[in-house]
Amino acid sequence: MSDVNFNQIIDMIERRKNNAYRKVNEEMILLYLDVGKFLYELIENSSYGDKITTKAADFMKNNYPEVKGFTKRNIERMVQFYKTYKDDEIATPLVTQLSWTNNLLILSGSKSIEERHFYLQLSIKENYSKRELDRQITSAYYERYLLSEGNALPTTNKTIDEDDYPNTRILDLYSLEFLDLPNEYSESDLKNAIVKNLKDFILEVGKDFTFIGDEYRVQVGNHDLFIDLLFFNRELSCLVAFELKLGEFKAEYLGKMNLYLEALDREVKKKNENPSVGVILCSSKDKNIVEYSLSKNMSQTLISEYKLKLIDKKLLENKLNEMKKILETNNE
Repeated sequence: MSDVNFNQIIDMIERRKNNAYRKVNEEMILLYLDVGKFLYELIENSSYGDKITTKAADFMKNNYPEVKGFTKRNIERMVQFYKTYKDDEIATPLVTQLSWTNNLLILSGSKSIEERHFYLQLSIKENYSKRELDRQITSAYYERYLLSEGNALPTTNKTIDEDDYPNTRILDLYSLEFLDLPNEYSESDLKNAIVKNLKDFILEVGKDFTFIGDEYRVQVGNHDLFIDLLFFNRELSCLVAFELKLGEFKAEYLGKMNLYLEALDREVKKKNENPSVGVILCSSKDKNIVEYSLSKNMSQTLISEYKLKLIDKKLLENKLNEMKKILETNNE
């Protein structure tokens, strides 16, 4: 009997508790949709207009004060929630998988159906907390993700279905505002700050990234090489090496990264894993230099930028709209 693992009982308890929580949350979201629908139809079919929500809040407060969550503000949110999703067949099964708080963040932070769908799916896939989801919306993750559409890898194409999004691609632009670095800093300072704030860095690059180590040593001949940051991506099933640079991308960086990737593939990669991927993370890049550098190169490397301050969301929105117009014109 000494070899019996009774911890399995605890696993069963936790699994059932989690299932119960999800079921309770699902019923609460469905309730809020029902209430929203009831009041929305009253508003549409009466002369009281917005006074309906005030009357409903007063009724609940005076007659059922023990029932929480039915303030005027929250009731108005229920009406808006129903109005937004009432004809949205894609979103309906998704909203019940998120907390009311996260649903409200998406509702208030998204400007289009596509953006709402994106954050709904992303939140479910990554199991975001309120803080994590708020950060992604504030940092314009949706816009940065779509603007990185061309930043694809052969590895990604082989292992990821087109519909299996979000967070399945290397971004063209990363926001590292959480590092809180001074105006003057070195590459070592940048690396150390990322390691110190690893949880936030993984939130930014994607929760499928598992940290392996910094200054990761690989040997080529008689030479020891050190990779700034090495991760394993569970979704892509490959090693991902990050090389950090302070200034603008230079073509010679690519040769060094290719050496790292070859060493990883020969000495570290397991047989069942995909070829290793490299990300050269620079503070800026000239798109022409990047294009010329990669045009005849079969490297599994992408060139990304990082910013140490939150990126202007409006600027990214404008860029995204421009990209959509170009695509629409090309498809005509």
